[in-house]
Amino acid sequence: MTFSVFKLVVPLQAFRLLMTRWITAMGANWVSVNTLVLGLRHNTHLDVRGLDKLQRDQWYLVVANHQAWVDIVVLQAVFSRRIPFLKFFIKQQLIWFPLLGLAWWAMDMPFMKRYSKSYLARHPEKKGRDLEATRKACEKFRETPTSIINFVEGTRFSVAKHRARQSPYERLLPPRAGGIALALSSMGRMFDSIVDVTIVYPDGVQKFWDMCCGSLKHVVVDVQQRPVAEWLTAGDYANDREFRARVHSWLAELWTEKDLKIARIQREEGVTGMAGA
Repeated sequence: MTFSVFKLVVPLQAFRLLMTRWITAMGANWVSVNTLVLGLRHNTHLDVRGLDKLQRDQWYLVVANHQAWVDIVVLQAVFSRRIPFLKFFIKQQLIWFPLLGLAWWAMDMPFMKRYSKSYLARHPEKKGRDLEATRKACEKFRETPTSIINFVEGTRFSVAKHRARQSPYERLLPPRAGGIALALSSMGRMFDSIVDVTIVYPDGVQKFWDMCCGSLKHVVVDVQQRPVAEWLTAGDYANDREFRARVHSWLAELWTEKDLKIARIQREEGVTGMAGA
């Protein structure tokens, strides 16, 4: 927070860049300590596959299935110092959230500005301005290797949500394309690859408090790099119906493959049903 305040009150670009590097380094150190605690204090076994070709000087879009807050801790531990520090798209309004808003801004988290349909109905001249503002906010990442993470399901998995959404997948919620389309529209040409992550808890999904109490013993994390197809960065998701349908079809194929991969990992680990999804 101290360095965040320095960055806020001193408007010199070179100084702010220096503060951003220091603050991001602090974040990386914080993750390293969390990872150490996770490994030593709780004896958690992270079975990670597919990290060998990742680099810290590349730009990545990370997509993953989502089951619990623990996912974030696990992902930070897995990718710590292997790829650039993980960042999230954050709603513009949250910049005013006490303390955290300043910290997110200082760490160069990308803030997105989204107008509601009702607002655009009253102000049609604003159409497309939100995406343009997000693209502008992401321009700073052209000079700094960056990893953006997106939980494509939009929320944590539960059996109740699985039934309510009538998911066509046995172990996943249906993917939501809006977030990944925003990332690709804003930064698509910067990304070197898509990092497709599949998380499985063979002993059952753990809550954050369970992890704090030492119950998290085994996690399987499968990592697969995928190319960023040229067509994914060239379309207009908001206004081109054909392109939107193509993105949905691409995501459906990705999620079908992920669903089958989870089933395969569960069989290898001796898990039945949704217990380790």
